[in-house]
Amino acid sequence: MEFDLAVLGGGPAGYTAAIRAAQLGARVACVEREAELGGTCLRVGCIPTKAWVSTAHALHAARDISPKLGVVTGEPELDFAAANEWKSAVVKQMTGGIASLFKANNVTWFQGNGRFEDARSFAFDRGEIGLTFSRAVVATGSSPIMPPIPGLDSPRCVDSTGLLAQTEVPERLVVLGGGIIGCEFASIFERFGTEVTVIEMLDTLIPQEDSDATSELRKSFARRGIVAHLGKQCTKVEDTGAALTVHFGDGETTECDLMLVSVGRAPVVEGIGLEAAGVTFDPRAGVGTDAHRRTSVEHIYAAGDVAGYWQLAHTAFREGEIAAENATGHAVEMPDGAVPRPIYTDPEIAGVGLTEAQATEQYGAEAIAVGRFPWVANARAVMTGETAGWVKTIHETAYGELLGVVIVGPHATDLIEAAVVALDAEATIETVADGMAPHPTLSEGFKEAGLVALGRPIHLPPRRKEASSATVET
Repeated sequence: MEFDLAVLGGGPAGYTAAIRAAQLGARVACVEREAELGGTCLRVGCIPTKAWVSTAHALHAARDISPKLGVVTGEPELDFAAANEWKSAVVKQMTGGIASLFKANNVTWFQGNGRFEDARSFAFDRGEIGLTFSRAVVATGSSPIMPPIPGLDSPRCVDSTGLLAQTEVPERLVVLGGGIIGCEFASIFERFGTEVTVIEMLDTLIPQEDSDATSELRKSFARRGIVAHLGKQCTKVEDTGAALTVHFGDGETTECDLMLVSVGRAPVVEGIGLEAAGVTFDPRAGVGTDAHRRTSVEHIYAAGDVAGYWQLAHTAFREGEIAAENATGHAVEMPDGAVPRPIYTDPEIAGVGLTEAQATEQYGAEAIAVGRFPWVANARAVMTGETAGWVKTIHETAYGELLGVVIVGPHATDLIEAAVVALDAEATIETVADGMAPHPTLSEGFKEAGLVALGRPIHLPPRRKEASSATVET
């Protein structure tokens, strides 16, 4: 069977590339090894994890928020079987939706393992189908890394996929790795009633994020009883049969019933025939591509986690579109735009653009200004009973250009989109501060942070220096 475009992988980058190419008139095939489309994100990543986030938040709301609002229902209990049924139902709806979109767009889906036989054809493990193509997109995603630590071969040591498959809530959970995935699961399982310990080799949680935000998260974890051992490495894990003994740091140990290993993900580049196709790749960095997402072979493209840029579904969506458009004869480059960084802990964290440390490094401390507006001064946050966190804006002072935004607190992951648009539009801090925000809403926090940055806050008292200088002569 001959196709204009063949896509290897049916995750966010792959299915997007397939649909976009079909929209542009190409005859498209997509080879996906799993029984469901959607890749890691929809099947065993973003979607099921955030379904659990919703369950965790509902428990938190019933225990800690609803009574303050006058809604008393008694002590809530977690029905983990029902939570898992809900999670599975969400996954089924979303993956089934992709299959329906393939059908609607006339994309042919081959379910099974595929690999390059040469630069113009795929071999397929479910019979000889003779799949040839004019162009191809590699979108095989990434897989969890398992570090070489003695004892991690215990069945009690699981990656994120294994944790999502649990049918019982562990009494004690150790999370190896304090990055985004580890912190999200730590937050979820504490709400589920688990005693959670995080072990991270670096000195901070989520080290790539704004330090003020991660400091807020660490304080929140401490209040909730989540223990974080930072700057310490795990050296050995022992399975006693009834539990795990985790060795870390300088002779320290802790026991748990289950251990999540979340130290990162690596691109899936082995076993897919890249060598046969002549595509250059690195086992750690992935498939090398240019701004068009073209690989070392002119008619083969790569997008998503395997291309080694961001390991995020929303960047994979855009990369899939870019790859498909170029593969169908258009000339489009992946924009160097604002990439949102959503983190679904409690409190939520979201950032876009530069962190304060990055802005200071690039522009100098004297050439940037920061505004921070706390949720405790926002009416909508107060009335919903969730006031932890703030909105922070970062801009350079020469022209007022907005450089970055960081949000900690309720609905941060939804609110960050306004900042994405502002950064892509090269907005100034004056545009942010002078814009009109609906009242009362959480979206006012962005505007208010801009006002703070400009030194003219309305709903916060002036800074002490400014207040003391505002004397009236008589």
